[in-house]
Amino acid sequence: ERNGVRHYAMIGTGNFHAKNARLYEDFALFTTDREITGEIGNLFNTLTGYGHPEPQGKAWVAPTWMRKPLMAEIERTIEAHQSGQPTRIVMKMNSLVDRKIIHGLYEASRAGVPIDLNVRGICCLVPGIPGVSETINVVSVVGRFLEHSRIYSFHRGDEHVYYIGSADLMPRNLDKRVELLVPIEAPELQAELDDTLERCFADDTDAWVLASDGRWERREGGGT
Repeated sequence: ERNGVRHYAMIGTGNFHAKNARLYEDFALFTTDREITGEIGNLFNTLTGYGHPEPQGKAWVAPTWMRKPLMAEIERTIEAHQSGQPTRIVMKMNSLVDRKIIHGLYEASRAGVPIDLNVRGICCLVPGIPGVSETINVVSVVGRFLEHSRIYSFHRGDEHVYYIGSADLMPRNLDKRVELLVPIEAPELQAELDDTLERCFADDTDAWVLASDGRWERREGGGT
């Protein structure tokens, strides 16, 4: 551009596919944030062989650097809760399978952190187990559109951290694929993510709730 090179990036929770656009729900961030676009540039340079992997700042990149910062956010939320701050973990994904992440969420629940999970497909975490996962609520929404977005949020007092991207919490995503999660920092965009999440948890038409015995129970309609 007039004053030099400016990078643009589009980070989506899905892909650019005409048929999917009519069937899936997704989020995408279109940004010129210098740090995010620079880190994505580093990622593409690595993939094309023109660069070497570099530590990322804002972006979380699998398979080298995603599980560790996710676990760090869970641990920070536990510490904040233990210090008396109001806390909450809210996540939306297709599948929750990764053993380490699940154990981290169990640890957060044992510490008393409220956890709400919207998992459309496979969920290997079991909520509602006394002394293990009492504070965890798991909901799956199966409606007209395929719930496809991945949102990971952590709330600690006045601090609110949101990430979106392509990765589900599965070993194949975290250890064997190139995946990307980036932060959503603008308050108005965070509010849009919050609205979507809360609508999913409040749904009384297409929502299924996971019980502690592993059964999914259809939530009965309570509205008019």
